[in-house]
Amino acid sequence: MIYKSAIRPLLFRFDAETIHERVNTLLDKGAVQAFFRTFAGRGNDAPGKVMGLNFPNPVGLAAGFDKNAEHLEGLSSLGFGFIEVGTVTPRPQPGNPRPRLFRLRGDQAIINRMGFNNKGVEYALERLKLSRGKCIVGGNIGKNKTTDNENAVGDYLYCFRTLYDYVDYFTVNVSSPNTPGLRALQDKEALHKILNSLQDYNQGFNKPKPVLLKIAPDISRDALDEILEVTGENAINGIIATNTTISRDGLVSPEKEQQGGLSGRPLFKVSTDFIRYIKENSKLVVVGAGGIFSPGDALEKIKAGADLIQIYTGLIYQGPFLVRRIVRALKKTAVSK
Repeated sequence: MIYKSAIRPLLFRFDAETIHERVNTLLDKGAVQAFFRTFAGRGNDAPGKVMGLNFPNPVGLAAGFDKNAEHLEGLSSLGFGFIEVGTVTPRPQPGNPRPRLFRLRGDQAIINRMGFNNKGVEYALERLKLSRGKCIVGGNIGKNKTTDNENAVGDYLYCFRTLYDYVDYFTVNVSSPNTPGLRALQDKEALHKILNSLQDYNQGFNKPKPVLLKIAPDISRDALDEILEVTGENAINGIIATNTTISRDGLVSPEKEQQGGLSGRPLFKVSTDFIRYIKENSKLVVVGAGGIFSPGDALEKIKAGADLIQIYTGLIYQGPFLVRRIVRALKKTAVSK
């Protein structure tokens, strides 16, 4: 495979965040988009309606790749069934100092401590206005670092209201390890306050937007049970399982000492276990995320109960045609059933 033998080694010679920015810029070019539309395509393995939305296929791009909704057309050309932008916050913020993105080649993983760097929800809104209708888009929302947890609900509600007419669904991010204290918002009382406020606004419309909650893979089963209880009380549609982990168990790369959230192959089993548990103990839609590097990985997530899947780190290690390979495999599986 030319990507892994020639292109990836070249890209991996340079700073990870710099290359990420340049790849996104390259995808903005019309000729590049035309190439991928010709050879990748979006496939035809529609999972049917999920959360009332018609997904062209179940393979999505996780939040973090296009934080400011600046590259939707280019990323869509890779064949994704949906793209999640963000995490966005009410006010622009620079995030943590660079370097803040690290490849763990020996573990096929990435550590990031980006810190919700973004240009603010108003900027994302203007970008979304230009891209509206081109693909299914989710809005991943968070709070500013300078907003204390007691007032976090205001940040989430502001982002929710601002993007409401320009995204197809929302993801509430209370599980990033890179904003101090953020994961405390997964606690029952704090989470209920946020979700209840969003749904009070959401239910005022004839067709409320689907709302997902993105959870950490480091919580206990008791904490997960409480989250399932809160999502039920607030009519939340589903859960993204999971965000990055702070665990470093079994890693061999020297970069494992870097602070931040770990994504990639080491997350595969724990996130799959979360999917299975959520499906067995609730009726929620589950979006499987974590360690998907092949069509077989995608199928395992779906067999565990995922209704949709998201990739990010797998795209970096396996290349842009991973989307097409997964969609084709899912289509063949559906045909053979």
